[in-house]
Amino acid sequence: MSRRRTLPVILALAAFQLSTAQAQTASAPASPASPASPASPASPATTQANAAWLQALPFSDRQDFEDARRGLVARFPEGTIRGAQGRVAWDFNAYAFERADAAPATVNPSLWRLAQLNNEAGLFKVTDRLYQVRGADLSNMNIIEGDTGIIVMDPLIVAETAHAALELYYAHRPRKPVVAVIYTHSHVDHFGGAKGIVSEADVKAGKVAVIAPAGFMEEAISENVLAGNAMSRRAQYMYGTSLPRSATGQVDAGWARPPRAARSRCLRPPISSARPSTPAASTASTSSSSSRPAPRRRPR
Repeated sequence: MSRRRTLPVILALAAFQLSTAQAQTASAPASPASPASPASPASPATTQANAAWLQALPFSDRQDFEDARRGLVARFPEGTIRGAQGRVAWDFNAYAFERADAAPATVNPSLWRLAQLNNEAGLFKVTDRLYQVRGADLSNMNIIEGDTGIIVMDPLIVAETAHAALELYYAHRPRKPVVAVIYTHSHVDHFGGAKGIVSEADVKAGKVAVIAPAGFMEEAISENVLAGNAMSRRAQYMYGTSLPRSATGQVDAGWARPPRAARSRCLRPPISSARPSTPAASTASTSSSSSRPAPRRRPR
């Protein structure tokens, strides 16, 4: 990186913790001190439109549910994931209302079905030596097993959920050390939980490799700092993140559920996969991380 660009990057890194904290605060439900207005029942037009989808789409086809449960090793224990100060980072019971089979009149039945699929959380075996933890965050944590260590691909968005996901894996698999962490791209839900599974000291000591696409830090700063506040504000309207979790409030974010306020921290990757492929510091089997420069963001 040239000297001309070093200072802005340093300043942006200093702002990173503030930006991610603000983004996570936006995911928290409305404060009891300032309750939201009472939710209105579904209007006749909404009720009619939602009912029409039940006739138009094949809701009797349950293949997606079978696929979502395939390879299940263990579910998360009931309860919450909390941070060091006891603040809730993830509440597995917050969406218990979605266990009802039929969608209420206030919710599009397709969204209700997708929310139920997102409730299939836990540790899953994808194939030999490849496991996945789903449903503890916006993204999925992938764990690649070697003979003497494991590689974690995409360590979720916050440290608390990442730590809980790894502990669920360790509860059912050998407790081998994490020897490498791979960030597949610069969205914060694919790197923000890194400090929940490895320490910065181990990275600096060379015990853990952190691997990311070329240009990762620039793109992470561009998206999560420079555009972070605007994106989190937009998310409040897109996903209803500040609404209470209920059939008349926040049901789902479409692809997953947002965590509560918690810690997103970036471990700067010392390894940048700038060549066509970079061998990950693995153990028995060599994993190869295909490399493409981080994509340039287009104006919107």
